[in-house]
Amino acid sequence: MKNYLPITRWGQRYTPAVFADDALAAMIVTIMLIPQSLAYALIAGLPPEVGLYASILPLIAYAIFGTSNTLAVGPVAVVSLMTAAAIGRITETGSADYIAAAATLAFLSGLILLALGVLRMGFLANFLSHPIIAGFITASGILIAASQLKHMFGVTASGHTLIEILQSLISEISSVNLTTLMIGALSIVFLLGARSYLAKLLTGLGVPEKISTPISKAGPLLAVIGTTVAVAWLGLDARGVSIVGEIPSGLPSPGLPEFDVALWRQLAGPALLIAIIGYVESVSVAQTLAAKRRERIDLNQELIGLGAANLAAGTSGGFPITGGFSRSVVNFDAGARTPAAGGFAALGIALTALYLTPLLYYLPKATLAATIIVAVLSLVNVGVIKRTWRYSKSDFAAMMITIAGVFVFGVEIGVISGVALSIILLLYRSSKPHYAIVGQVPGTEHFRNILRHDVTTSPTAASIRIDGNLFFANARFLEDHVLGLAADQPDVKHIVFMCSAINEIDASALESLEAINERLKHAGVTFHLSEVKGPVMDRLQRSHFLGALTGRVFLSEFEAMHTLDPETFPAPNGAPSHSTAKPPKTAG
Repeated sequence: MKNYLPITRWGQRYTPAVFADDALAAMIVTIMLIPQSLAYALIAGLPPEVGLYASILPLIAYAIFGTSNTLAVGPVAVVSLMTAAAIGRITETGSADYIAAAATLAFLSGLILLALGVLRMGFLANFLSHPIIAGFITASGILIAASQLKHMFGVTASGHTLIEILQSLISEISSVNLTTLMIGALSIVFLLGARSYLAKLLTGLGVPEKISTPISKAGPLLAVIGTTVAVAWLGLDARGVSIVGEIPSGLPSPGLPEFDVALWRQLAGPALLIAIIGYVESVSVAQTLAAKRRERIDLNQELIGLGAANLAAGTSGGFPITGGFSRSVVNFDAGARTPAAGGFAALGIALTALYLTPLLYYLPKATLAATIIVAVLSLVNVGVIKRTWRYSKSDFAAMMITIAGVFVFGVEIGVISGVALSIILLLYRSSKPHYAIVGQVPGTEHFRNILRHDVTTSPTAASIRIDGNLFFANARFLEDHVLGLAADQPDVKHIVFMCSAINEIDASALESLEAINERLKHAGVTFHLSEVKGPVMDRLQRSHFLGALTGRVFLSEFEAMHTLDPETFPAPNGAPSHSTAKPPKTAG
């Protein structure tokens, strides 16, 4: 049970001192999470209270099943945007069916994550390369910021792509509400200032750091309080400032989403994407923070923890959630010691939903939009685009296709196109691994690329090295280059295939080795292997290849070349030969 219920491990060592640290961290995260949950519900096209619902039971579920001591789960910007994109095509935004579909989407994502966790398939996240994730998050940040401009301007605009959003905003430019724009602009200035300077200012005024830091993190809440009071006091809603309005008090009634086969089929693909993207984002944050404390997280158990959290969101009127970067960093800095801090934060959100929602009636949507825009600015990473361009043009192409796909076609098509291109590039690179004809570095037993080093070669014995595993995608590549070596050097009587960089040979590559051996035999060339790793040799011994091999399997490359051409490759310092009297058929 401890493998699937991490709470049973850390719960045994829970002390009053740990409780005090977790409670303080939870208080700070709750202050930060209240405006964020309201704002991210806005991104998802949902009523603000749904953001609160998605921040209660999911946090408790993760505290029970998750393995990160500092990861703070809940609504996040990117997943909220993907939720809006997935459901907006199916039903009208803000309707009862839309809210029900959001819960169903969370439930489906939870089922997928849970299944992947039980099957121990956390490795699937490796198929999303860092350039793809970076490009997707950067594009999503820009798209999210653009989608919130309608609330900043006080106009009605729509669209799921950057082009659609900008066209809609331009068509409404004459209807901009200046009072709304002023509230949004002042909120952005305040939030940026609070993030960068408030803690330093308070510390300079003599406020203890333990107090000044939490206050600076509470910038969004202070903006919410200040603008809400201003709108109510000055009656700015009568001047066209859009406000949140009445938010129902109370907690949702837990229940399973309705099983609608057609709806579930429509949401299955988006649920899979949200599950994988959310998992990758969450695990990246959790691993980074765990490394700072020399802690470890269980990747497969994280699938179960996030799956349980999304199931909880789906059964409590929420929408898909995952681990948030900014909240998790705040939770870490505030001193959270165990996942219980998330459970305590859930209690704070529940109290807010029960008693404080009437106070949010006059909260201007422009403030929530400003909160979102400032939050997603950290997602836009121009530096990583420049670094990728300098380092790898193919990775840069995958990144830019992902960004363009998000801008032009939306988040789902963007990430699918990026992932597809990454897999294509992976197969292409694997189909053409680096290879080298090698020679001996004079005075040593080392063999290196003849194009990079001044080495000794033999007119009758040649050696080739392939740097990569051999499988179906590069089997033909292997044949072409080994047989090409024999054709280019007609005096060669021996070819040694150096296997030091090979960890696996699949059935297709084995057939290619057999074909190479047979064709070289007819050409009067003997085929040898050297430096074959143990696991690879174990598999070769289960085949007929070694029995048909015209040459030998040598333990080292020097042993092979010294045996085949001792005049060109003498033993250093007159040492005896490394070869054995009996031709070896095994190596390891």
